[in-house]
Amino acid sequence: MAENQFFIDSDKLSKEALEKKHRLETDPLGRTNHMEYMEGMEQIDSGIRNLVLEEMESYDYDSFTAQDVRRALANETCSVQDFKALLSPAAAPFLEEMAARAKIETSKHFGNTVYLFTPLYIANYCENYCIYCGFNCYNDIHRKKLTMEEIEHEMKIIADSGIEEILMLTGESRAASDVTYIGEACRLARKYFRNVGLEVYPMNTDEYRYLHECGADYVTVFQETYDSDKYETLHLLGHKRIYPYRFDAQERAILGGMRGVAGSALLGLSDFRKDALASALHIYFLQRKYPHVEYSLSCPRLRPIVNNDKIHPQDVHEKELCQILCAYRMFLPYVGITVSTREQKHFRDGIVKIAATKVSAGVSTGIGDHESKYEGKEPEDTGDEQFEISDGRSFEQVYGDMEREGLQPVCNDYVYV
Repeated sequence: MAENQFFIDSDKLSKEALEKKHRLETDPLGRTNHMEYMEGMEQIDSGIRNLVLEEMESYDYDSFTAQDVRRALANETCSVQDFKALLSPAAAPFLEEMAARAKIETSKHFGNTVYLFTPLYIANYCENYCIYCGFNCYNDIHRKKLTMEEIEHEMKIIADSGIEEILMLTGESRAASDVTYIGEACRLARKYFRNVGLEVYPMNTDEYRYLHECGADYVTVFQETYDSDKYETLHLLGHKRIYPYRFDAQERAILGGMRGVAGSALLGLSDFRKDALASALHIYFLQRKYPHVEYSLSCPRLRPIVNNDKIHPQDVHEKELCQILCAYRMFLPYVGITVSTREQKHFRDGIVKIAATKVSAGVSTGIGDHESKYEGKEPEDTGDEQFEISDGRSFEQVYGDMEREGLQPVCNDYVYV
C-alpha cells in the first residue's frame, strides 16, 4: 500500500498545524527516537521482546513447502516451526484441512460456546499522530469526552440489552482521559457488568494495579505492527511512538494484577505474515512466563476512517485471514480468539464455527451514541467514530443468529467470590 493513502486530508488544518504536520511527515530527524523511553515511562527487564523479534526477523515464509505444511498438520501438537509453516503461502491450498483441524481444537477446549461483548468508547481525544487512525490528533473530527453521568447512561442502555461484558475505550490522551477518569468509569462499569475490559493508552504497573482495583478485569493493547522500522514511519508523534513501551504493556498489566490480557497487530499495516507470527509468539512467550493469566488474540484488519476512505488492507483478504486464525488455533489451543465488527457478518458467522471464540455485538465506535443506535432516538452531541464497522447487527440479532447455527452464546463465564 502506498503510504500516502494513510495520510489525513489537510484542507481544514490551521497553517501552524499544517506546517508542523508536514515537518513530522517529511523530516525524520525532527521526530523523537521511537526506541527511547520518554520521561515517566516504566521500563521492565522482560526479554520477551527480543525473543519475538528474533523469530520474526528470521522468518522466511517463502522457504516453506507443501511437505512442511503436511508435517505440521500431522503433528499432534503445533511447534513454532509448524506454526510458521501454517502461516506460509505454501499452506494456502490446505485451508480446508487447517479449518477441520482448528475446529477440532476449538471444540475440544471451548465446546460450541461463543462469548459476546460490546465496546463502549468514552472519549476520542488523542495526543498521537498515527497516520492510519481516525482519532489521530491531526484529523479534523468532532471530539467528545463523556461525563460520568453520560457514561452511566450509556452503560444502562447497553446492560438493558442483555450484555454482561463491556470493553471501554478512549483515545490515547492522558490530558483528556487521565487514569482517575478511567478508574471512575471502571467503578461505574462494575455496577452493570460482570466483566470489564480496557483498551486505552499503555500505562505503568502501578496504574494498571489501580485500575484493576477499580474493577478492570483485562487489558487489550494492539502493537499495530511488530516491524519496528515500519512502526516508526506510522507513528510520528506522541507517547504511542515509543515502540518498546507499547510492546511491554501486556506484561506490565499482568504485573499490575490484571486477570487477562489481549493484543495483536493491525493486519495490513506491514507484512501480515510476519505480524501474525509476532502476535502469536508475543502471547506464547507471555503464556509460558505467566501461565495463570487468561490470554486472547484479535485479528483486526485496516478499515476506512473519517477523512480517508482509502485505508484498506492489501493482501490480507478473507482467505488469508481465515488461514491466520486457523493457524492461531492450532498453535495456541487454549487462547481466546476475538473477531470484531471490522469483519462482515458472513465471515464472523463462519469463523466462530471453526476457530474464533468471541465476537462483539451491538457495536458503535462513536462517542455517546448508543441511545440512538439501540433505541432509535435522534443523536445529540456525539463524537466521531474511530473507523467504519462492517457488521452492524444488534446484540439480540447476533445472539439469535448464533443460536440458530447451533452455537451457545455466552455473556459471562466468571463469578467473583
